[in-house]
Amino acid sequence: MMLPQTVMVMAAGLGKRMLPLTEHRPKPLVELAGKPLIDHCLERVAAAGIKHAVVNVHYLADMMEAHLAAQNHGLKITISDERTLLMETGGGLMTAAPLIDSDPFFCVNSDNLWTDRGQNAFVRLAQGWDDAEMDFLQLLIPTDQAHNHAGRGDFNLDAEGRITRHRPEQEWAPYVYTGIQLISKRALVDAPQGPFSTMLFWERAIAAGRCFGLVHDGLWFDVGSPAAIPATEAVLANA
Repeated sequence: MMLPQTVMVMAAGLGKRMLPLTEHRPKPLVELAGKPLIDHCLERVAAAGIKHAVVNVHYLADMMEAHLAAQNHGLKITISDERTLLMETGGGLMTAAPLIDSDPFFCVNSDNLWTDRGQNAFVRLAQGWDDAEMDFLQLLIPTDQAHNHAGRGDFNLDAEGRITRHRPEQEWAPYVYTGIQLISKRALVDAPQGPFSTMLFWERAIAAGRCFGLVHDGLWFDVGSPAAIPATEAVLANA
């Protein structure tokens, strides 16, 4: 498949877990290794050869827009404005959908960081995409390799790469969602009004056997708290 040329960057959250670092700046502008988190993300987007990023904004939106105007990394940046109401992940996708000029399209959270061991993660997702079979292709990381992540895992994978949810009887699920995925617009239908989680779309696709996973072969970090900043920097310094 040709590389989709648009990515939706989720950057509108309130960043409550990152307090006090987010008292006066949005979470995507918190610095790690001397660089805002969103710049790490957009550098990897540009390195893949993607040309267009749709970025949603809410908390301290003017600051986010000013930064993106000054540091666009050679990308066309389109703002999806959620100033009046934070739409959560699913609502954010629906709000931004008219601005997304690619189908399928990439979606990435701005509060995680990853490295690629071989191919760029976005390129790997594009190469793994099967439009006849898939509505979602998520990049996953083994739970025991998810740096700074305290959860018990998110998903299982079957032999064909289909995703199933963490079952209640499982102590651990083997894979964590990295916040990076490839999405078909046909999945974004029959959505509720107002804010809601992308999980609604995922659960439909899982039930239909159309939600797949691809295991990341590099490093991945959950950068969701102040303590995660030095922990991530220490691992990267020795990688």
